Amino acid sequence: MAWIQLKFDYKHSDADSLSDYLMELGALAVTFLDAEDKPILEPLPGETPLWEHLIVLALFDAETNTQVIDNLLADSDYSQHVGESYDWEIIRDQDWERSWMDNFKPMQFGKRVWIVPSWCEAPEPHAVNIKLDPGLAFGTGTHPTTSLCLQWLDGADLKGKTVIDYGCGSGILAIAALLLGAEKVYATDIDPQAIEATKQNLERNQISSERLVLGLPDEVELPPADILLANILAEPLRQLAESIANAVQPGGNLVLSGLLESQAKELKELYSQWFAMDPVSTEEDWARLSGKKH
Repeated sequence: MAWIQLKFDYKHSDADSLSDYLMELGALAVTFLDAEDKPILEPLPGETPLWEHLIVLALFDAETNTQVIDNLLADSDYSQHVGESYDWEIIRDQDWERSWMDNFKPMQFGKRVWIVPSWCEAPEPHAVNIKLDPGLAFGTGTHPTTSLCLQWLDGADLKGKTVIDYGCGSGILAIAALLLGAEKVYATDIDPQAIEATKQNLERNQISSERLVLGLPDEVELPPADILLANILAEPLRQLAESIANAVQPGGNLVLSGLLESQAKELKELYSQWFAMDPVSTEEDWARLSGKKH
């Protein structure tokens, strides 16, 4: 059996009505993917939030007249939010889930670290391979803020170190630190769903829970750490600066991300009262700060 898949970019918050419209046009299934791997922070229980920039995949019967669908979409109210083109692909002898999975490939960060979807073979079996599947609420490595942190971890000596992952999300940085040799990681997040996501990813990577202390902020007592990672947002990094600084022992390292390049100078000056700060590292419009505590 064969299908055809429509794929296009969509930049608008009203995705539900778009899904309904595609179903009216004959779509058998509609899937939304994150176009930028941008984490959605703190969704409320029971909510299913979506990103601002989506990749839309719509599955149609193989006999569908694609030109008619293109014309209808181009003439609809949704056209102003759609990317430059509608791409069609024939899908033969494979199911919808397989087509969705094929959109995600292993990604390398630095020299040693790979993020590998669970259904893929690791390109370098002896590298540090993190099994992590795409999810709704938390990033999977492709966003520059996560990438910048993974690159820092890849170049660091973590053997025997105690690490704090402050705002752990999917747990990707905590897991990377453990696989790179950290002795113990303390991971915390204000979102209960992040705690569950980290637990699942810890199991997926077959890491002993004894090496990770995980919980909400009032459940985890943070020791003075050798390394503290905080990939959150500029405003909480500003508000929590003293608490974050106090959680790093003298001579320890600080890594901050989740901030725009335009916000880096102010935060670097703020944290310089506790840390000897390194030059700002950037990727696209995003920045990473790092430094060593006085």
